[in-house]
Amino acid sequence: MKLSKSSSGKRKFHIETWQIKAIFLMAYDAIAISVSYFFALWIRFDGVFSEIPSKYLDPYVYFLPAYVIISLVVFYAMRMYHSVWEYVSIRELMRAAVGSLAVSAVHILLITALFQRMPISYYLIGTVLQLILLLAARFSYRIFSAMPQLFGTDTGANSYHRVMIIGAGDAGRMLLENINKTRANKDRVICMIDDDPNKQNRYFNGVQIVGNRDDILHSAQKYNIDRIYIAMPSASKESIRDIINICKESGCETKTLPDFYQFVNSGITAGALKDVSVEDLLGRDPINTDMKEVYDLIKDKTILITGGGGSIGSELCRQVAAHKPERLVIFDIYENNAYAIQQELREKYPDIKLDVLIGSVRDSRRLDCVFKKFKPDIVYHAAAHKHVPLMEDSPCEAIKNNVIGTYKTAYAAMVNNCARFVLISTDKAVNPTNVMGASKRLCEMVIQSFDKKIKENRQKDIPRMFTHLEVEGSLYSYSVPENVRTEFVAVRFGNVLGSNGSVVPLFKHQIENGGPVTVTHPEIIRYFMTIPEAVSLVLLAGADAKGGEIFVLDMGSPVKIDTLARNLIKLSGLKPDVDIKIEYTGLRPGEKLYEEKLMEEEGLKTTPNKLIHIGNPIEFDTDLFQKQLDELMLAAYENSESIIGKVREMVPTYKAGN
Repeated sequence: MKLSKSSSGKRKFHIETWQIKAIFLMAYDAIAISVSYFFALWIRFDGVFSEIPSKYLDPYVYFLPAYVIISLVVFYAMRMYHSVWEYVSIRELMRAAVGSLAVSAVHILLITALFQRMPISYYLIGTVLQLILLLAARFSYRIFSAMPQLFGTDTGANSYHRVMIIGAGDAGRMLLENINKTRANKDRVICMIDDDPNKQNRYFNGVQIVGNRDDILHSAQKYNIDRIYIAMPSASKESIRDIINICKESGCETKTLPDFYQFVNSGITAGALKDVSVEDLLGRDPINTDMKEVYDLIKDKTILITGGGGSIGSELCRQVAAHKPERLVIFDIYENNAYAIQQELREKYPDIKLDVLIGSVRDSRRLDCVFKKFKPDIVYHAAAHKHVPLMEDSPCEAIKNNVIGTYKTAYAAMVNNCARFVLISTDKAVNPTNVMGASKRLCEMVIQSFDKKIKENRQKDIPRMFTHLEVEGSLYSYSVPENVRTEFVAVRFGNVLGSNGSVVPLFKHQIENGGPVTVTHPEIIRYFMTIPEAVSLVLLAGADAKGGEIFVLDMGSPVKIDTLARNLIKLSGLKPDVDIKIEYTGLRPGEKLYEEKLMEEEGLKTTPNKLIHIGNPIEFDTDLFQKQLDELMLAAYENSESIIGKVREMVPTYKAGN
């Protein structure tokens, strides 16, 4: 019951629906208790009421009110009126059985002690009848809801999805129970699959385990399966991949359960099922790394992350926040993303010193204010324009934001003596065929030029870059320190799953809308890594930095995008080029068939971490480069049409066009 206020301000009681049900159940129990022992007497004397002697009938009548009250008090204390009827389980059965036997024992002791010994059959039959009636009420809902499935009389059975569950372990059995309880989801489990030979051809909750993974295709056809649910949260990624590869040939919609961690923390329900992800299709276990070195680097430091609201930047924020920095400063131009990560981190890490600032890396004055105020120890520079076709149409914006923004941020880091500056780069910087890739190669060259001049103790030869009027002695002017300690490095990797602009969400959206699915070229391939994996390796590479390196992350084996699209269609229960058409649209401006991770002349050095490599720096004239960079900046801010030619002069490996 709840005490609430009415519109007139007076308090009134409100009874919940479950409490009303509990009251009716208590009334039923009172009747069931009374009837049980009466029938015990009635049966003892051959079903003739007049034959029951008063010496037995009178004790029953006089003791009954007290016994009913005692029983209801005991049942309430054992919480027999608090269960949800729709989901009663073996635990409720045991509780009801123990409660019934306990009060029956009280009945036997008290009626014998206070009145007289009753017939043995009275005690036995009364106890059994009482137990049956109490349990019947509590399990009637489950029994009646299961009858249509047991007898094959589901109303509107044709509207149900016929489901196969792969995995008859704890997760599979919990999923089966949840589906059976939640009839509204219109799923009906027809069969199960498990590789354990001891489980095959046996039944669980009336559903047969029909074979192992080799029987998936045959069973899907035999039982006319519509959906396949993979309930193996603790299985290896390779095992899941092998099963998915079988399922995609069945023509059935396929879903998987979350990983084991989510299984333990959230339980198994039909609602927990998710579409097969690209991570599942890639079929490799997540990259697990020892982050102690990162923890030691970040702990009690002030960390600045530019582009902190983006897909990579926001994950950097999450992982940095988890390593207990002294302060985390997030800098982003897009307020919605910045606000979203701010709210997430405040909820998850309420004790962290968090500053979320809006501003552009193009604005040197804004950067000056931020660096002077917070004096960051480490900067992770993730702010960048990354969309290849859009940058082809707006090349000057790619230069302004990516190249000049990186230069200004690096300069602010240097003059404020940050310990480390880590640039987030891309494999598109290798032999670039597009403006975005070329701009990121220029960013790498910016980092290398800063590092070289600092090591030569020529940091004062590094010019500031700005287009506004500089006033000597103003808030925005400062001098370069005598002993600069900033280490500049870049980390290069390929495509990340789930990032803004990733092809996978686009494919899924196109499939949901009935197609067509658009692939640029049947032979195009890409490297993939999850965002958390890429970021953890970025942090590790940054921890190993000595200055001037370009770290290259091992992205595993490349994936053909056409194959990826076809597999996603199949796992949606559809057929490529039949239900969903695949259209080849041609390579977009500046797009490659494949991405490289290193230029040939860079070579490759190993590190203690086999997933992280170092490219040997390519020598170039840093003085000439910085002079050209100043000209490039002016051309970009003038929106000059000659910008591509200037970029080609500075990046010899840049081949504009496909």
